[in-house]
Amino acid sequence: MSPHAHASADEWAEHVLTAALGAMDTLAIHLGDRLGWYRKLASDGPMTPEALADRTGTHPRYAREWLAHQAAAGFVVEAEIDCEAVYSLPPGAAEALTDGGSLAYVAPIARILAAAATQMPALLEAYRTGGGVSWAQLGDDARWAQGDVNRPWFETMLAPALASVPDLHAVLSRPGARIADIACGAGWSAIALARAYPTAKVTAVDVDGPSIDRAREHVRAAGLQDRVTLLHSDGGALAGGFDAAFVFEALHDMPQPVEVLAAIRDAVQDDGAVIIMDEGVADHPPAPGDTVERLMYGYSVLICLPDSMASTPTAATGTVMRAPVLREYAAQAGFSEVEVLPIEDFAFFRFYRLRH
Repeated sequence: MSPHAHASADEWAEHVLTAALGAMDTLAIHLGDRLGWYRKLASDGPMTPEALADRTGTHPRYAREWLAHQAAAGFVVEAEIDCEAVYSLPPGAAEALTDGGSLAYVAPIARILAAAATQMPALLEAYRTGGGVSWAQLGDDARWAQGDVNRPWFETMLAPALASVPDLHAVLSRPGARIADIACGAGWSAIALARAYPTAKVTAVDVDGPSIDRAREHVRAAGLQDRVTLLHSDGGALAGGFDAAFVFEALHDMPQPVEVLAAIRDAVQDDGAVIIMDEGVADHPPAPGDTVERLMYGYSVLICLPDSMASTPTAATGTVMRAPVLREYAAQAGFSEVEVLPIEDFAFFRFYRLRH
């Protein structure tokens, strides 16, 4: 039972007020992230509002108000030097809000939620009519934030996570192994796979044109054009003969997950590996939901389900794809078994291996 089920009206009002404060903080984080204020404070602080505005090309009155809010909310530290208020970003906050290589990097979450908030009229219409709001409608803030928040995990943790599963590591280490990355987004997962397995060839596909274009830029910057091929397509475009295929945090978004899984099954050799990384939610709904459940349902309500509903036909899975649902999809696609891999503490994700 919800801990708020027997709460009084005043307690409910306080609960909603706390949620509203969190929403305000999140949108203020988005301002600081997109305007470059956090990054400038991290690199040049402490500074006055006027100095912050001058060095970021923004307006000093807004900088002063934002800094006052950030101090009140506990994000920045306010001090007085020569009778002037100056503000600094503590080291922990600087890492979480500006360091794109840190596993603690969370600023992109604010970008994703701000993108959803701007689409509230479209979301209301979709909820009334059964329509949808696609990732394309959410725009670049959501698109690139999704890649940015997962990037440090792929760059830092994916190789050791895969190497910790001996039989999977053996498949990926085959000389000249062919690996598919389905729904590759900005390409960080494909780059991580290519770096982890230097003799492998990676084919990365995505239905989103801007994501493939951005992925090409990232692959070129990584110097991996000879081993990472990018295709603007869906998983059905893959020919056979792959040693392994991955779907990283994307199957729940796909309108036709069974058809995609069936295409992947046909493309991967019987002695190969099909790996699905998706949200690490409980097998059955807990009561009340924990942080992971609340976070994933939040994403589902605002982003993932509306995106799925933007296509017809659609399975309309939503973000909270529990293991029994994945097992049903896999069975319908012709797989005989779904195994949970012993990879833990990889953000909020769980790794599944689907066997022929």
